[in-house]
Amino acid sequence: MKPLEGIRVLEVAMYGFVPSAGAVLADWGAEVVKVEHAVTGDPQRGLRQVGALKVEGDPNPNVEHANRGKRSIGIDMGTAEGKEVLDALIRTADVFLTSFLPQARTKFGIDVDDVRTVNPKIVYARGSALGPRGVESDKGGYDMTAFWARAGIAATLTPPGVDGMITPPGPAFGDTISGTNLAGGVAAALLKRERTGETSVVDVSLLGSGVWAMGHGIALSAHLDQAMVAPVPGGHGALTNPLSGLYRTSDGRFLSFVMLQAGKYWADVCRHIDRLDLIDDPRFADSKQIAANTEAAVAILREVLGSRTLAEWSEKFATLAGPWAPVQDSLQVSSDAQVLANEYLLKAGELELAANPVQFDVTAPELRAGPEFAAHTDEILTELGFDWERVIAFKIAGAVT
Repeated sequence: MKPLEGIRVLEVAMYGFVPSAGAVLADWGAEVVKVEHAVTGDPQRGLRQVGALKVEGDPNPNVEHANRGKRSIGIDMGTAEGKEVLDALIRTADVFLTSFLPQARTKFGIDVDDVRTVNPKIVYARGSALGPRGVESDKGGYDMTAFWARAGIAATLTPPGVDGMITPPGPAFGDTISGTNLAGGVAAALLKRERTGETSVVDVSLLGSGVWAMGHGIALSAHLDQAMVAPVPGGHGALTNPLSGLYRTSDGRFLSFVMLQAGKYWADVCRHIDRLDLIDDPRFADSKQIAANTEAAVAILREVLGSRTLAEWSEKFATLAGPWAPVQDSLQVSSDAQVLANEYLLKAGELELAANPVQFDVTAPELRAGPEFAAHTDEILTELGFDWERVIAFKIAGAVT
């Protein structure tokens, strides 16, 4: 049995952030019903191009990533008939999940008090750009603004001298992280309700998730009154540790060493790179000497590691004790043996999608393809007890699609 099997989630949300929370809850076994605009659907369905990557036809990964495993119904919440259908869905739900701003929640009658009037025991979960309090709580935003730029991530990653800022590594980067946070909050609220009978309002914002992701660095900066500054690209990185940095291989790829205890791992690295002479070199006799002679050690490692391909080093380093990793792009990740062994990428319909990062009982979730727009309207209305005559009336009125 999946952890959230038997839980029903009603999602009234758009784009990537809050729908990705619904996707995680679906991965965990919840039944998720996605409410979309009766005419246009979720605007995310129109996203076909991200940078140079353009999707022709369906399936569209830009939609599927955050919407796999759900059912879709098209509702015009601005009509009396549409609100009747929505309220019927609310009565059956354990969780109400929304990304709508306060003004829109009031307009459509889906704010906390409105939903709780229909279903007092529902967990109400909302995702926002900037949080539920403060003078900007009613403002919208995207992960590029609230998570990436405002929370300090972009500035901390952007090296000195760069005009502007480093952009996120891919679409919905902050959205997906924040959505996972929101799903975790919902799960905790469901546990509280089970134990105490009390329900909760769960809030997660893009800004709050960004601050949490940058938490270690922000704490250091606040304590020392000093901003973190990104190293110049191409530099080794660690000033006193040759075993914590980036090295180029002969085929133009890179590998990353992160062995924070240089003295502990030095001899093993020397054995793996076939440089036994360096083990007893007095310049590298212990951690103190290694730190003092980091520049010389880096020069040696650059020369040696630059003499073979990444594939060759990956084979040799299979038994290396210290932490290291190949630097991979988004395409190379999809063929990583460790990624595949742990089923971090799974088939969902015709696509391979990233599984949410949580596994229960050493078992990957079962992913299902995302729904076509309003694909389950008739099915859901029937389950709610509306007879076919009423369904037709809803459609004629334009309340559902």
